[in-house]
Amino acid sequence: MSAPSPAGHPPFPGTGHSAAVTVDRREGPFGEVVLRRRGEHHEIIANGCFLMDTSDGRSERLLVDAALAALPDGRTGPAVLIGGLGVGFSLARAAAEPRWGRITVVEREQAVIDWHRSGPLAAVSAAALADPRTEIVRADLVEYVHTAPESFDALCLDIDNGPDWTVTDGNTGLYAPSGLAACRDRLTPGGVLAVWSARPSAAFEDVMRNAGFIGVHTEEIAVDRGVPDAVHIAIKAA
Repeated sequence: MSAPSPAGHPPFPGTGHSAAVTVDRREGPFGEVVLRRRGEHHEIIANGCFLMDTSDGRSERLLVDAALAALPDGRTGPAVLIGGLGVGFSLARAAAEPRWGRITVVEREQAVIDWHRSGPLAAVSAAALADPRTEIVRADLVEYVHTAPESFDALCLDIDNGPDWTVTDGNTGLYAPSGLAACRDRLTPGGVLAVWSARPSAAFEDVMRNAGFIGVHTEEIAVDRGVPDAVHIAIKAA
């Protein structure tokens, strides 16, 4: 996601000053979601909170790239779970990489899925959705990581503006010890957890270490103004 921070990011980073045009508005099980067009870009708003837009995508692609780079050498066709379809940058990046095997995307909002399958966000994700490795699962990610029967080599999670800035209150549990334990259980030995954040969080790194992960570190992407976007990386012990 590309999100403003209370420290002073502009309300809609990277989109300039064009007036926003509402493309679609839906009431879903977790509140209102809106797709807007601002100039040549699209942006997603949830319950009045700006989540992401199509103006950049570097940190969303880093989310997938960093997870793959952290996997042990020699793993063939690793399976990746992408938590949150968003505007599709992470999915598109994964599908463009032949080293990935199974690509599962968990998205709770039917509206977001529709915007990719038959709406303007297909410009980002059409090829990835057509890839036979790709599966879209409509589910709440927080529940999914606790109940999914399969394991993954990498979890790439981007459903909030970071562990300290969730879209809905129910998401906070994902970043708590119990949620991180569920993520660890979904990973194969040596598997990688990657979490997107609108700002680096040393406190979250500590929570990851306390949850039993090793190799915890953060990679950053500079933004035009304010603190950098971040991807927090952690590895399940082999």
